[in-house]
Amino acid sequence: MSVPREGLPTDDHVAVVTVTYWSGEYLETFLRSLQVATERRPRVIIADNESGDGAPEAAERDHERVTLLRTGGNIGYGGAINLAVAQIDPQIEFIVIANPDVEWLPGSIDELLAAADRWPRAGSLGPLIHEPDGSVYPSARRVPDLVSGTGHAVLGTVWKSNPWTAAYRAENESPTERRAGWLSGSCLLVRREAFDAIDGFDSRYFMYMEDVDFGDRVGRAGWDNVYVPSAEVIHTKGHSAGRNPEKMLPAHHLSAYQFQADRNPGMLRAPLRLALRVGLAVRSRLAVRSARRASSAETSEKS
Repeated sequence: MSVPREGLPTDDHVAVVTVTYWSGEYLETFLRSLQVATERRPRVIIADNESGDGAPEAAERDHERVTLLRTGGNIGYGGAINLAVAQIDPQIEFIVIANPDVEWLPGSIDELLAAADRWPRAGSLGPLIHEPDGSVYPSARRVPDLVSGTGHAVLGTVWKSNPWTAAYRAENESPTERRAGWLSGSCLLVRREAFDAIDGFDSRYFMYMEDVDFGDRVGRAGWDNVYVPSAEVIHTKGHSAGRNPEKMLPAHHLSAYQFQADRNPGMLRAPLRLALRVGLAVRSRLAVRSARRASSAETSEKS
C-alpha cells in the first residue's frame, strides 16, 4: 500500500486527474511514479470510462488519496476530465491532467509548478515527453490552420516529411521553455482559473484533437500555453486506441473535421467544409483498411 510521507505539504495547491479505459498495469506505474514527481501529496481522481480490468478499483483500494469516479460509460477523454475536475475544490489552484500510461520522472510536477510561478499568465504548462525508447515526442506544437491542418491530416501518414506536417509538429523548435500554440493533453498542468474560464474540454471530441482545441481556446482567452522541458515524463501512448482501431481511427478523423469546421463557419466556407469532410472520410476508410491488414499480418506471423 502507498503510504503518504510524513511532514509534506497537503493537497491545498494541486490535484491530479486521469482517465482510465482498460488501462491495466499502466495505472499502477502512474501512481507509483507519482510519488517522486512532487514533494506535495496531491489528491488523485481517477475518472473511469467503464473499464472491466479491475485496475481503477485496485488503485483506490491500495493507494491513499486516490478516489475512483465512475463516469457511467465510455464518454470520451475530455468529458471524463470535466467530470473529475468538477469534483475538485475550486480553491485548488492547479490541476494535473494526465493519461494513465504516463510515468513520472523525479520532480516533474514540481518543475511545472515552478514554471507556473514564472509564467503568471500560463493557463496550461506541459513537460518534455519521452517515448518509451527514449526519443522526444513533439508535444508543443502550433495550432493548425485549414491548409496546414488538412495537409497534415491527409498526408501525414503517407508522406511524413510533407511541409504541413513538419510545420504542425514543430519538431525543429529548440527544447527551451517557451510559449506554444497547444500542448499534448497526455500531460498538462492547468491553472484552474483558466480551465474554468473556457469551460474545460469540449466534450464533443470523443478522443483526439481535444487537446488541440483546448490549447487553442486557452490562447484565444488570453492565457499562455507554456512548454517546460525541464519537467520530463515518459508516455506509452496509444494503448487504449490500439484496442479498437476501427472505432478510434474514425474518431480521430471526425475530430480533425470538427476542429476545422468550428473555426471556418458560415455559408461562404461551406464548400471547404464539405471537401474536408469528404477527404477525411476517404482517408479514414483507408486507415481502417490498413489497420485491418496489419492486424491480419500480425496474427498470421503468430500462428
